[in-house]
Amino acid sequence: MKHRSTRLAALAVLAVLSTAGCEPGQLGATAPAAEAVSEAAAQASASAPPAGQSAVAVLATLAVKGRAPKTGYDRDQFGPSWSDVDRNGCDTRNDVLARDLTGETFKPGTHDCVVVSGTLADPYTGQTIAFQKGDGASVDIDHVVALSNAWQTGAFGWDEARRTALANDPMNLLAVDYSANRQKGDADAATWLPGATSYRCAYVARQVAVKSAYGLWVTPAEHDAIARVLDGCPGEPVPAPVDGSAEPSPDVQPYADCAAARAAGAAPLHRGDPGWSDGMDGDGDGVACE
Repeated sequence: MKHRSTRLAALAVLAVLSTAGCEPGQLGATAPAAEAVSEAAAQASASAPPAGQSAVAVLATLAVKGRAPKTGYDRDQFGPSWSDVDRNGCDTRNDVLARDLTGETFKPGTHDCVVVSGTLADPYTGQTIAFQKGDGASVDIDHVVALSNAWQTGAFGWDEARRTALANDPMNLLAVDYSANRQKGDADAATWLPGATSYRCAYVARQVAVKSAYGLWVTPAEHDAIARVLDGCPGEPVPAPVDGSAEPSPDVQPYADCAAARAAGAAPLHRGDPGWSDGMDGDGDGVACE
């Protein structure tokens, strides 16, 4: 039995570390207080732009400033990596794999937590990738707004609870091709965009949504690069919160079919995304137009 929707709803309200029923994550950093992380996540959710609002409009609300120094940046400043910060029994990496892969299988005895195999319709390259746990070079989990970029556009001034909320926010996480993710590194939209041009509109719209929710700014070059992408898709909506707590704008109509979703650069769609229709999800797994 899959527990994708339960896990994703829990991700929006982060809590204390737990490894019940799941392989432990990397515990090199000390987790901030559960209540503080939960409050930070709730604040970001409340600040997120309405689902279905145009990314162009949201981009216009972001502050434009120069990049701050990288001094002091360390991954540990954003909390433990891939730990079960939401107490759902699964670490964040496995939560995202379960959401983004299709045909996934789980390690026995982990309560459908540890993903051992599946297929990814990679948004960054447009390729279909077979994932096998332990292969080390097929699928990565990408922070769409890189944590280093976040640090240099405002997160340096946050407390660790808010940084932990960002690092584990499902809106800022995607399962993607390993090589593409390594090529991206900590680049922003001015220096890296997905090779699959059909996904670029959705990619920058997601970055805009994350930056808006957390109050991050964009550099002049980053702003202009995002604006150039959105010039080709001025109606591109920001994505819906993954926990489904907000409904898409009533002005956003479902795509007619998967061909229309792909033409708009929105595929694959996840339940709750603008343009979603249950009729496109033939196997009922919460992912349409894979």
